[in-house]
Amino acid sequence: MPNNDDDLSLARTPGSVLAVFAHPDDAELWAGGTLALHARHARVDIAVPTHGPVRDAEAAAGATILGARLHQIPNLGAHAVQTLMTRLKPMIVITHPVDDVHADHRRIARAVLEALPDAKIQTGRPRRLYACDTYNSLTLHGPVNPTVMVDVTSTFDVKLQALGQHASQPIDDHFAPMAQELGRLWGRRSGAAYAEAFTALPVLGRLPGATHL
Repeated sequence: MPNNDDDLSLARTPGSVLAVFAHPDDAELWAGGTLALHARHARVDIAVPTHGPVRDAEAAAGATILGARLHQIPNLGAHAVQTLMTRLKPMIVITHPVDDVHADHRRIARAVLEALPDAKIQTGRPRRLYACDTYNSLTLHGPVNPTVMVDVTSTFDVKLQALGQHASQPIDDHFAPMAQELGRLWGRRSGAAYAEAFTALPVLGRLPGATHL
C-alpha cells in the first residue's frame, strides 16, 4: 500500500489512469480531454471491447492521439477488467455511470465494480474510481451530479481530433456537437472554457480527497 509520501505526491500530480468503456469512441466522447491531459504527466490506458476491424482501427487511432495505450478485449467482463487492474495497477479508474441510460454502459460499469475489490486488495490500487458523463448528462435516476469538473480547455482540440477518428459513427452530426455542448456546460459551471465532469465512487468504502482525478 502507498505510504504518506505517496499520498502527498498524489495530491500534487495526476496519477496513472485506466479508462474502461463500452464502445470504441466512449473514451474520446466522455473523457478525451481529461485522458489527454493526464497523458502529459502519467500513463493512460484505455480498455474497450472489440467491435470489428473498422471500429477497432478507429479506436487505435483515437487512443494514439490522446497519448493512451489501447487494450481491445473480445469479452470485456469482470475477469478481464480485474486482470487488467492487477497487471497495470492504475491509480485511477474511470468508467460509465452505474445507472447510465445505455445498457452496454451499465454492463461495463458493473464489470468494473465487480472487479475492483479483489484488484484493490491484491495491489492496493486503484486509489480512486470515477464515473464519467453520459448522454446530455442524464442517468436513469436524474441529472449527473459531478464531484469534480476537470478543466480541459488546453486539450479540448485533442479530444475533438481523437473523436473525429471514428468516421464510421455520426460524429459531425451528433457526437461532436454533444461533446462541445457538454464541454461548454461544465466549463461555465467551473469557470473554464471547456470541462469534463466526473463523479467519485467509493473504493472499498473510501472516497478520494484529491483535488484532481
